[in-house]
Amino acid sequence: MQYQNEPADRLEISNDKGRLDVPLIHRFLSEEAYWCLGIPLSTVQRAINHSLCVGGYVDGQQVAFARVITDKATFGYLSDVFVLPAHRGRGHSKALVAAILDHPELQGLRRLMLATSDAHGLYAGFGFQTPTYPDSLMERYQPDIYRLTR
Repeated sequence: MQYQNEPADRLEISNDKGRLDVPLIHRFLSEEAYWCLGIPLSTVQRAINHSLCVGGYVDGQQVAFARVITDKATFGYLSDVFVLPAHRGRGHSKALVAAILDHPELQGLRRLMLATSDAHGLYAGFGFQTPTYPDSLMERYQPDIYRLTR
């Protein structure tokens, strides 16, 4: 999948896992992402191995990432979406989400979910909303799991 948006520093989006800069992804997730601070490199690698992933690149350097945990038939969970701070405000997050939603292996999903504390506006623009039946959803949440496993 190749997708490019129009900002001055054009973002190329690719689902080629071989291009992913795993140390960069791990550094961002473990040090800057409020949702998984301290996540071990081995966990990030395992998550990448078992997810549909996209990287965003400017001049060949990775500046963005997202992944979808999915059965590619009925359900998906959008996760670990980020754009490096120096590249924000240029439409890259919108381009990344648009490319994910257009991905051929994610067409026809009955449900695509995500969790966010600070990007509701971004995702609402793509049709995400609060759950229709929130009482039917449950979770097992362990926010300190990465701190406990070190």
